[in-house]
Amino acid sequence: MKKNIILSFYLLLLANLTSAQQFSLPSLRFEYHAYEPYIDAQTMEIHLTKHHQTYITNLNKAVSGTKLEKLSLNQLLLNAGMRSDAVRNNAGGHYNHTLFWQILAPENKQGEISNELRSAMDLEFKHLDSLKKKLEVAATKHFGSGWAWLIVTPDKKLKVTSTSNQDNPIMDVAKERGIPILGIDVWEHAYYLKYQNKRGDYLNSVWQLIDWKMVSSNYLAALNDTLLQEIADDTWPEIKEFHKVMAQTFHSVEKNDFLPIQARSGEMLAKAILLSESVIPMSYQKPEIKTALIKLVKECNELDKLVKKNAKKIFIKTKMFQAHDTFHLIQGLCKD
Repeated sequence: MKKNIILSFYLLLLANLTSAQQFSLPSLRFEYHAYEPYIDAQTMEIHLTKHHQTYITNLNKAVSGTKLEKLSLNQLLLNAGMRSDAVRNNAGGHYNHTLFWQILAPENKQGEISNELRSAMDLEFKHLDSLKKKLEVAATKHFGSGWAWLIVTPDKKLKVTSTSNQDNPIMDVAKERGIPILGIDVWEHAYYLKYQNKRGDYLNSVWQLIDWKMVSSNYLAALNDTLLQEIADDTWPEIKEFHKVMAQTFHSVEKNDFLPIQARSGEMLAKAILLSESVIPMSYQKPEIKTALIKLVKECNELDKLVKKNAKKIFIKTKMFQAHDTFHLIQGLCKD
């Protein structure tokens, strides 16, 4: 029964984070007073219905009538550095708070850490107290408003980090990137009514509210989330550049329009060479990836030669499909 409740809540969260707008305010898992004595009911209510709601209202306003209104929240976050301040700040505020509400629970409603998460934590931090200390340091030493995070990195390791304002590790502006599975709000509005300027006391109290069963569910979900690969791609600029040329030529060839590849076969070859010579992110450092990179350069070179000698279109198309398939051995499933 409890597993079904947690799964249902996670699916609701996932739908809220990935569906196109209109974005809406999530519900708390428990009544406002259930988080006392650690967080008072008034703070919980104001935090949710005033602060979080404002982020949602402003986000919907910022994307309304633009091409961004068709994008999921994750898509808005991934390229936050290219967005307006209104989209970046409010999309972050919505995501961050939604996660925060999800991982909080009264002590008598909390579940245990899964074996999978505990093993990963032991590997990175040795024990739970060490993780707590790192999160406290990240939150306490963070100057001004922001968040402390436990994330799953693109190479599927756990890491503690922090961001300013309403930024988060999904964003391309973040120094340390990954999928957050636990986030602690260190804006003053999260604790000032009860703790005033005593951030350390607030952090000790929040620690008592962490539902490790929910964090464990987030961990397993993050390991299998395609977003993790998208973040990895986003930290490898050369693969993004090659993908751009591939996407803009391959789909035209699929429709028997050869003009784009005839104009850009040399560019594709150049991008393939740059990709093969680039610094490969840790999550891609596998023998089969390195083999595929060599193969991709070879196929792009052969494709360029076919184009330049005006070969029959069927030969160009066949080679184009080969290069496309090889590229997706590197990148993963086609996301065009």
